[in-house]
Amino acid sequence: MTAAPPLLALPYTVPELDGLWPEWRTGLVDGYRWMVLGRALDRRMLGLQRQGRVGFYGPATGQEAVSIGVALALTTADWVFPGLREQLLMLARGHPMGTYVDHLFANDRDPARGRQMPCHPTGRDVRYVSMSSVIGTQITQAVGLAYGLKLRHEPGVSLAFFGDGATSANDFHAGLNFAGVFGLPVLFCCTNNQWAISVPVDRQSHVKELAQKAVAYGLPGHRVDGTDLVAVHIAVRDALARIRSGAGPELLEFVLYRMTPHSSSDDPTRYQATDWASQARVHDPVPRVEALLQTLGALPDALREEIGRTADEIVKAAIADAEAIPQPDPASLFTDVLAPKGPGGP
Repeated sequence: MTAAPPLLALPYTVPELDGLWPEWRTGLVDGYRWMVLGRALDRRMLGLQRQGRVGFYGPATGQEAVSIGVALALTTADWVFPGLREQLLMLARGHPMGTYVDHLFANDRDPARGRQMPCHPTGRDVRYVSMSSVIGTQITQAVGLAYGLKLRHEPGVSLAFFGDGATSANDFHAGLNFAGVFGLPVLFCCTNNQWAISVPVDRQSHVKELAQKAVAYGLPGHRVDGTDLVAVHIAVRDALARIRSGAGPELLEFVLYRMTPHSSSDDPTRYQATDWASQARVHDPVPRVEALLQTLGALPDALREEIGRTADEIVKAAIADAEAIPQPDPASLFTDVLAPKGPGGP
């Protein structure tokens, strides 16, 4: 297994960071807080699923640097069309943790009222479109929204997230082709975690780098170390600046390593090599940014311990609150289905 090439060699130096990211001290510490929170959320929710207290969970362990590196680069005008593991990005943009956990429990406060598959949230408040387990459909949806933004001369960029397997889907071809022809404000974000559920990336495509696929549609394609928070943030920030200036869509391939089962319904021991998990942990983005902050003197032990403790408390409190809320009344299954009877109604 080969590590993705970082944009800059680690550890970064203070002059490098000052030149690339003037607010790096605040940004990196805040990013680290969110990454630790995401890790705590995954740990707790996967445990609850194993206990039968929630029905399904898709952990994003190992992908935190991508979600937070992107979140730090967005504006409120941007839209996110997630794949399966971008829930931390939604939270970092301001969607309440409690609302998300309500959704995971499918309780009576769940915005979807239990009608959507758990771990497939919608964050309309932060322009985060509902997840779907159908491979690649969000790509063309993101392109459609970008087309609307362009026609209406509205600000904002549409971001489409998808895994390595989705680059073999029809929507990938249709989406990139249409976006390229019409020069739409779209950033295609491929989170290459090496596995399309149980199919390794080298059995999905013969290209050495999935970013090369952008060339066929006339788009720039760049490969980024998806385990490096700084590299992700800089790559996304610069790509968004070019897109906002009217340069057209781009594709970023974030190379990272899946550190958990595909979902709570998966058993990776049936198809992964026995040493995969241990090798993947070498590329864990959370201790990587932690080590960087400590090297730069920006994360004293007391702050690190406070961040970890606070993350656990936030998740535990949200779970306790959500679990105390009853399930939706079965009769609610028929609400929001038909328009009220009246003039123009049924």
